[in-house]
Amino acid sequence: MPDITTTTSPDPEPVSTQNPLAPPPPLSSAPLAYENSTFLNSADGRLIRIVAEYMEPLARFRHELIQDTVVFFGSARIHSREVADKALAISPTPANTTALAMSHYYEDARQLSHLLTDWAKQIPSRRARFVVTSGGGPGIMEAANRGAHEAGGKTIGLNIRLPFEQAPNPYITPSLNFEFHYFFMRKLWFAYLAKALVVFPGGFGTMDEMFEILTLAQTHKLAKKITVILYGSEYWNKVINLQAFVDAGTVSAPDLGLFSFADSPEDAFALLKKGLSENYLIPEDVERKAHPESIVQPTLMPGWSLDDFLGPEIAKTRK
Repeated sequence: MPDITTTTSPDPEPVSTQNPLAPPPPLSSAPLAYENSTFLNSADGRLIRIVAEYMEPLARFRHELIQDTVVFFGSARIHSREVADKALAISPTPANTTALAMSHYYEDARQLSHLLTDWAKQIPSRRARFVVTSGGGPGIMEAANRGAHEAGGKTIGLNIRLPFEQAPNPYITPSLNFEFHYFFMRKLWFAYLAKALVVFPGGFGTMDEMFEILTLAQTHKLAKKITVILYGSEYWNKVINLQAFVDAGTVSAPDLGLFSFADSPEDAFALLKKGLSENYLIPEDVERKAHPESIVQPTLMPGWSLDDFLGPEIAKTRK
């Protein structure tokens, strides 16, 4: 007899017992658009996320009366002398020997940040001036926030969400602890409020941030003067030949004047104080004396002026 192949018929669809003419059950309210996490985290919500990374920091800077900043860049992998000493004692490897030698940059960044914050606190102003700002993570970033914290000043951390290395250090002022998803929005906040930049030894990220600020200054995209200091001439002259740009004709000789070198916290602080005073404090004082009426601002609330609500001072860009 021929083989008979049996097949199983699919289960019949259940017969609905609901009366199609009857009203459907009550429907829950849809989430508000700005509470719909599925939408906000989708590609369609990207523009809102980008705008949020502009408006939310701006609101906090206004609330904390931040006028302007001094940004510290540097490696996340440079440890304090105490940490490096302990690591070398446990494991006397060449890597740990190098880490101990590099730890003086951590201590120098910490001391420079302390000196700067101590001086900035004495500037008569309703707003916080020249607030030490870092990328918010470990290493040189931690050292910068730590020095400002130990000097009793506010200090900002602009963190970025990464799969490794990056977590907020404990010395950031809690209300000024930020975390970004978009690198370009984080870069915007580094540049927007900065009146000076101190670049300590670092890797790709440090190079990226340093050359971005130098390019903005070189091309006059920032309608302000910015003091740029490369800290540790031995390191910088070893890892990059800046004069070679000029020799090859790819950078104009005057562009090497966009930055200065410093090799001690005292020298770096002197350069910062000179640049910030000449570019901002002295002109502001001259302007106040020439136009004393500008000191009086319209009052919106008792003790609060229009200027307080509109701050911080956002750096204009050239169109």
